[in-house]
Amino acid sequence: MLSLLKVILSQNYFMFQQKIYQPAQGISMWSPISSLVAEIFLQHYEDANIKQLLDMKSIALYVRHVEDILVIYDTTKINLRTINTYINKIHSNIKLNPTYEEHNSIAFLDLTIKRRNTKLEVDIYRKPTTRDTVIKFLSNHPIEQKMAAFRFHITRMHSLRLNTDKEQTEWEIIQSIAKNNNFPQHLLLKLNRQILYKVSNKKASKNDKKNLDNIHLPQPKYQKNY
Repeated sequence: MLSLLKVILSQNYFMFQQKIYQPAQGISMWSPISSLVAEIFLQHYEDANIKQLLDMKSIALYVRHVEDILVIYDTTKINLRTINTYINKIHSNIKLNPTYEEHNSIAFLDLTIKRRNTKLEVDIYRKPTTRDTVIKFLSNHPIEQKMAAFRFHITRMHSLRLNTDKEQTEWEIIQSIAKNNNFPQHLLLKLNRQILYKVSNKKASKNDKKNLDNIHLPQPKYQKNY
């Protein structure tokens, strides 16, 4: 198996402008096995080098999603420069390009994490280039495909521990996206009730579903159907 793996990983050549190239290092981006091998390597890398920082309580949290990493550390025990220097010395081909906290806040994936005196608060982060494009309601697509984006947005809103103001703001953004794409308000409200019920009552029996309409929902800015 190791011999076969070596053969596969050595075939990292590609074609560009009618010429064939082979990088001096690295694996093929389009190989089905590339992502698996990369993940195995990174997990071994973290277990051998990052785990000891966690064990020593030098860093409080280390989270990675693919290649995006979030580190929360105790400034009385270690500083960011020390962490950066330590990690960059482990492997010659792995270098951190850190994004620093600004105004007690940092963006990680689709979250904004804000540092308070004794706790962390999360909010939903959208890039400045985000257009919130969804399939328009009047398009010729199955209704499940049309509602998929709203199902994601609403599930995220209810799953995260947002405070009341942030949840209300997110709900208004979702309604605005729906309004701009001609979605009937009653469908959005129905989907909201269904998702809120599932998130809040994952282990509830089928008999509890009759109380679905009594669940409190954030009040939308506009009440009429659009």
